[in-house]
Amino acid sequence: MNPEKLSPLGRSLLDRRSFLGQSGMSMGAIALSQLLAGDNLLASEASDAKTPIRPAIDDKNPYASRKPHFETPAKQVLVIFCPGAVSHVDTFDYKPDLYKLHGQKPPGIPQVTFEGPTGDIAKPFWDFKPRGESGKMVSDLLPNLAGMVDDFCFLHSLTTQTSAHPQGENFMNTGFTMEGFPSFGAWVTYALGCETQELPAFVAINDPRGLARSGKNNFGSGFLPAAFQGTDFTADSPPANLHRPDGFGRSADAASVSLLQKLNAKHMQHFPGDADLAARIASYELAGRMQTSVPDVMDIANEPKHIHDAYGTGTGTELKKAYANNCILARRLLEKGVRVVQLFNGSDPAGGNGITNWDSHSDIAKTHAMQAEIMDQPTAALIADLKQRGMLEHTLVVWCTEFGRMPFLQANGTGRDHNPSAFTCFLAGAGVKKAYSYGESDEFGFKAAVNEATVYDFNATILHLMGLNHERLTYYHNGIERRLTNVHGHVIKDLLAVN
Repeated sequence: MNPEKLSPLGRSLLDRRSFLGQSGMSMGAIALSQLLAGDNLLASEASDAKTPIRPAIDDKNPYASRKPHFETPAKQVLVIFCPGAVSHVDTFDYKPDLYKLHGQKPPGIPQVTFEGPTGDIAKPFWDFKPRGESGKMVSDLLPNLAGMVDDFCFLHSLTTQTSAHPQGENFMNTGFTMEGFPSFGAWVTYALGCETQELPAFVAINDPRGLARSGKNNFGSGFLPAAFQGTDFTADSPPANLHRPDGFGRSADAASVSLLQKLNAKHMQHFPGDADLAARIASYELAGRMQTSVPDVMDIANEPKHIHDAYGTGTGTELKKAYANNCILARRLLEKGVRVVQLFNGSDPAGGNGITNWDSHSDIAKTHAMQAEIMDQPTAALIADLKQRGMLEHTLVVWCTEFGRMPFLQANGTGRDHNPSAFTCFLAGAGVKKAYSYGESDEFGFKAAVNEATVYDFNATILHLMGLNHERLTYYHNGIERRLTNVHGHVIKDLLAVN
């Protein structure tokens, strides 16, 4: 056996000195635990309830699959994020009083909100109808998603800390309004690793129009090891350098790989405890494997015709077609075992304004309709496809936006301003109730009124559904045990299929 062709992990297992050293420490640890137990010095379950749980990560193989804190149905998660703030009162949060008060300005409506003076109450721009066997009221803006409400678990009383898009995106995706904190996907892959070693553990699929306002912070690793940041690519923009340069043949490529393996082996022998070196080598080795795995997973053109028809890759605007291809890519990545897939519907290269995302400060009837045409059919088809393949049994789906929109118009009379005090998101799939609605906003959809839930609660619940205790999943940074939910958050147990 040629040790130079083994991974760093494999080489360490075959090294006699490493084997004897690790065995000796393991036996010592076992003996110590027995002695401490005999003297009743081991921590009890009660005192251990909130002590940090830091995953045991092998620097030579940081992507290895790790066990959750407790067993749950969800093994993978798909996050569908809609930047710009989808209007809850025009989509999923039915408010009959908006029809009664249309054109009026009742007491309690603020004179000024985020973008300036306020206008009158406005009824929904699309009609609401009862959908599915549950009779859930959903608007005509999203007819395809509306037809699937019996599979969804809605949260109607979400609130956030900010009404600004960058901070709102940061807060929803990292748990902090400031830059530089790990994203939800990074926390999950830090804790659980990945089921596949051929693809990244965490993939971010950006909108065809580009990055959202907070850019790569939405899927960054922050102060966690860089191995856990999201790898971003789309159906139209695969990772760079997948193919050999022109004039560089297969034999030359193989010789280069062989030389790199020899150099890596020698470096590891000289610096056996260098975690940064081991992580970098592991990253490069994953990149090498991706040269064969990524072209296969991105072979969307060979999907059956009925799949393309269902997702709508051949109808509608070019943006809708491109987003539909991204939705198929998301399903294919999940099929291959990618732990976290974050799919973006909306970007923000120049402020949005309802053109590149859901930020409809003016002419909401036109701009929200434009975004819905892109998002509705492909997203509904993706969730239906996961269900048909049995993948919702182990995949959690999260549909979210950073905040809501006001029930009254802005002074321009055609747009709705930001609303951090009430908005709607929904979950589907592994571990959550079906045809269920949690919480309520007030009669206008202006503020959360019943069972108010914070973004901290939302993220705590998602982590719980992935088998992770949000209070114990931590990373020690700058003297603080950091976590996704900071020092806040409670699991919303009413959403769980089994409490």
